[in-house]
Amino acid sequence: MTSLVNPNKIYGIIKKSWNDQPLVIIMVLAILFRLLAAIFAKGWGMLDDHFLVIEAPQSWVYGKDYNSWLPGGQNNVGPTGHNFFYPGINFLLFTLMKWMYIGDPQVKMLIVRILHGAFSLITVYYGYRIVETLSDKKSARLAGILLALYFFMPWISVRNLVESVSIPFLMLGFWQIINPRKTSGPFRLWLLTGILFGLATDVRYQSVLFPVGVFIIILFERKWKEVAGMATGMFCSFLLVQTTIDVSIWGYPFAEFLGYIKVNITDRNSYFNLPWYNYFITVGGILLPPVSIFLLYGYIRGWKRYFLLFFPSALFFAFHSFYPNKQERFILPFVPFLIMLGTMGYYQYIVPSGFWSQRKKLLRACWIFFWVINILLLSGLTFMYSKRAQVESMYYLSRYPYVANYIIEDADGNVPMSPIFYTGKWPWHPEKTPTDTTIYQRVTAIAAQPKFYHPQFFLFTGDRNLSNRVAAAKKSFPLLVYETTIEPGFIDKLMHRLNPVNKANNIYIYRNRDFYKSKIESVN
Repeated sequence: MTSLVNPNKIYGIIKKSWNDQPLVIIMVLAILFRLLAAIFAKGWGMLDDHFLVIEAPQSWVYGKDYNSWLPGGQNNVGPTGHNFFYPGINFLLFTLMKWMYIGDPQVKMLIVRILHGAFSLITVYYGYRIVETLSDKKSARLAGILLALYFFMPWISVRNLVESVSIPFLMLGFWQIINPRKTSGPFRLWLLTGILFGLATDVRYQSVLFPVGVFIIILFERKWKEVAGMATGMFCSFLLVQTTIDVSIWGYPFAEFLGYIKVNITDRNSYFNLPWYNYFITVGGILLPPVSIFLLYGYIRGWKRYFLLFFPSALFFAFHSFYPNKQERFILPFVPFLIMLGTMGYYQYIVPSGFWSQRKKLLRACWIFFWVINILLLSGLTFMYSKRAQVESMYYLSRYPYVANYIIEDADGNVPMSPIFYTGKWPWHPEKTPTDTTIYQRVTAIAAQPKFYHPQFFLFTGDRNLSNRVAAAKKSFPLLVYETTIEPGFIDKLMHRLNPVNKANNIYIYRNRDFYKSKIESVN
């Protein structure tokens, strides 16, 4: 019996589509995997992409000030160098959701992830177009598929990281310069370019190194209309925006920007002080060797031919390489440029080289190895629910309508930061560690204040000495009753096994039965 499905015919259709309309296939795959990541990759990756840009603006919607950033707050000490632009956008988004009666925290974050994933498609689309314009379709296909499906790209694209949110603005800015179908004069074209670069800098201050690199190039080329247009655009979208924000909050311009510079000078050695070559190892590893070596070589080899892209991105990379504080996410804006220039250099300098032209099977094997590993990692990371225990424990509390207070206690003394956002409220929560013997006295003292209710829930993190810790808590709160156990996700457990520094503890939730009941009766 003849099969209705002809594999050869299907392969032929796919190959023809890939050759004729690669951008369509690339964008469909990019959309698919970003949508999957938006749905399944819940939680957060680093502290900054939740507690600085989600937790803070949501607290403002509730009339609170989670990080004490705003003037007049109880613990505010003045401008501390935090950029209000991106958190401010999230504040407006959460305010709009409140008006639309969208209150479920998980639904709100699903919307946020979908919006971020959609915004990241700009990077994929214009990354392809830039490479196609500067090189050829073959290079553009490789660059596009890597920007769409590098194993970390869908996951990163739905995170709330300023480093990744700034990238589409940079890509749009460079496209304005490179686009062969220019319809505006030099000044108007570069005005728009400056505006886009300014918006990238509004999101993350260090992004200014890209337009600085471009500005140096056109300044040396004495393109005065371009210089004037770009400077005006940057002034409009960065200086005016930052001035407006800081004047409205602090009453004078550049308060947070100057605070940011001060903090980065005084605290430059306070975090991850790593050697200058660390980011070479980072990109060489995360982009998966040997392909990462191909891309790095292609990037460096084509420096002169693609200087307009190379110099600004290299300036950005050099600054972060020599700045002492290094975290992997800092270098994210550089990665798309490495991929674009690296793929162009790969086809121009590696494939036709004498060494690889005589070892085509080895080169093919390198790519097969790469795609096997990349697909395995992509399959895991796209569906990774990061920090599941912390998120789900807070989301569990959202089921109860009148949670005003809870206590979280940790077995090892490292109390995890609570993502209060997921409670759908803004409860007060004193932390307790094994060395903290004053917590119950503190709670009792605070309980004497008006409108305070005893903690309605007690959360224990970690299994060590759990029964003894619960018994100790019941001495002060005898009506604690077990509710549920929240387990960390698979990837969280795996990361803990690979490195115990990565915590992956169960969280045990107990309800303070009497005080929760009292709270309901008082409200009713």
